[in-house]
Amino acid sequence: MASRRRGRTARRSPVRALLDTSVVIRYLTGDVPHLAEWCAQVIDSEDDLTVTEGVMIETAYVLTKNYSVPREVAVDVLIEFLGKSNINVTPLTKPLVIEALLMCRPSGRVSFGDALLWARSRSDGLAVCTLDERFVDRGITTLRPQRR
Repeated sequence: MASRRRGRTARRSPVRALLDTSVVIRYLTGDVPHLAEWCAQVIDSEDDLTVTEGVMIETAYVLTKNYSVPREVAVDVLIEFLGKSNINVTPLTKPLVIEALLMCRPSGRVSFGDALLWARSRSDGLAVCTLDERFVDRGITTLRPQRR
């Protein structure tokens, strides 16, 4: 985001940008310090930054699987990240994504992917077609085959 010339950061106007999972992960974990520092400069700036549903799912997965972050902690960290005033979620709203993440917190029963699919269903008013008998159907319509 900030261009570097001879060791100095050039001043620039705030930009609008999509964040990749790699940037979010480095920011949240501090892993690879020189990259984490750059990511913090970007995310802690006044830039209007957006994450997609896919980035949220992938970030949750990487935190819990690659970094062994407990599920509850991952949910709390992601909610805190979404609380930043310059972070947006597309195409969903922050409150709906937070509600979906909170469904993941108590147990491993609701996956991050299913939670965000639930949020998309709520947002768009679409049914979810699933074979998963445990899919959370709170406030949405689910379509499943009849039991035999």
